Amino acid sequence: MQQHDPNPVESRWIDIGANLTNTAFAEDLESVLKQASAVGVQQIVVTGTSVEESRAALALAHAYPHQLIATAGVHPHDARHWDAQCAAMLKTLMTDSKVRAAGETGLDFNRDFSPRPVQERVFEAQLELAGESGLPVFVHEREASTRVASILRSHRDSLADAVVHCFTGDRDALRAYLDLDLYIGITGWVCDERRGLSLQQCIGDIPDNRLMLETDAPYLLPRTLRPKPKRSRNVPANLPHLGQRVADLRQQSLQHVARITRHNAQRFFRLPSDQAENDPVASDQDRPGCC
Repeated sequence: MQQHDPNPVESRWIDIGANLTNTAFAEDLESVLKQASAVGVQQIVVTGTSVEESRAALALAHAYPHQLIATAGVHPHDARHWDAQCAAMLKTLMTDSKVRAAGETGLDFNRDFSPRPVQERVFEAQLELAGESGLPVFVHEREASTRVASILRSHRDSLADAVVHCFTGDRDALRAYLDLDLYIGITGWVCDERRGLSLQQCIGDIPDNRLMLETDAPYLLPRTLRPKPKRSRNVPANLPHLGQRVADLRQQSLQHVARITRHNAQRFFRLPSDQAENDPVASDQDRPGCC
């Protein structure tokens, strides 16, 4: 008897950001990965947020080579710990074929765990590493869109690509990032009826070929999940639910959102592609009106 793929290609997803080195997954990571695969989440990007966490993310990517890849970087919260040794270690990590982006790096003016001038200096240092390595950049930004856009603008010509991960901004911030030809990562923030209104209002302005999806697991559990999970932990298996919310807001089909976000992630992270040469994701004809 012929076996049918439970997750046909139009229902497959790529989670571009999950914190799988977090202790929330210490006891059941393999089960979490199997659950993700069962609902069509075929690949997951494990986010590196410090040298130590980047090493751990890379180790996971090697342990599960068919499902995981990694990023390597220092989060702005930890920018105060940056030194020449950090830079050298990240540079080495970036030579590994399983590291597919530089970051998580950027600016966080919401919590200011590191002084702002230090955050900016470390952000620029990592952009320089990204330019040297040829890797795209995985960018964190909170309440710092003007400075992030300004710094990225000065480095943009040397960068392969960049994604503003977990975008939570408004239409003005979105315009600035799109003007720099950046990708936009959307999380469960868009499912939040309290904090996500501005994002809900402008998510239709993101061109099809700039949109990617991520759970940011174990954080940002979608508030629209029903029944409500007993645990507040977010998992990659929730990505199709996020995709449905995004599809509804953009007035697109779930299959279309799965396809375009998967193809964008494949292009951004240089993953094997199932994209046909004439796919409308690469053109303007299938984009929603911008801004």
